[in-house]
Amino acid sequence: MKKSRPVLLLDVMDTLVVDPFRVHIPAFFGLTLAELLAQKHPTAWVEFEKGQLDEAAYAARMFADGRFVDHEALARHVRAAYAFIDGVEELLSELHAAGVEMHALSNYPVWYRMLEERLDLSRYLSWRFVSCNTGLRKPHPEAYLSAARSLGRDPAEIVFVDDREQNCEGARSVGMTAVRFSSAVELRSELSRQGLLP
Repeated sequence: MKKSRPVLLLDVMDTLVVDPFRVHIPAFFGLTLAELLAQKHPTAWVEFEKGQLDEAAYAARMFADGRFVDHEALARHVRAAYAFIDGVEELLSELHAAGVEMHALSNYPVWYRMLEERLDLSRYLSWRFVSCNTGLRKPHPEAYLSAARSLGRDPAEIVFVDDREQNCEGARSVGMTAVRFSSAVELRSELSRQGLLP
């Protein structure tokens, strides 16, 4: 019996798309990344990613000192910053043309909709497993297992890609193959070894 081709689950920020959090969001506030990290509310971002806060509520809690944040202006700034990592769009196009089934498995808030509007990632993958909709964040095992169940696949039939080692370890812990992203060139080579590309 022919072995079925693996499904590809992809992290998005800093794997497919440059994460605005490191440069663009601090710049919006006139801060360095270190200053933003020191001043932000300790749990608001995670709650935003899990869908527990909407944009306005997140903005109201973004900073520990409760300062005003214009969430609409911030969202416009973030949206304008979204861009593919070098070589990634070409790789996604190649995978799509090869018939590889792809889904996002991302810790991200409702801003993924802005990302979709700007980059049209749904040409290549589905947004089925975004934490703001599922309430599950990597590296919790259930984030991976819930996706596998939803896809009707054994974890061993899934290849997961992420830039963070702890998220890759989470995928491996439930039986998935995990690839740590470093560049589109290296990822293509690894996906070829996994049988997803020639």
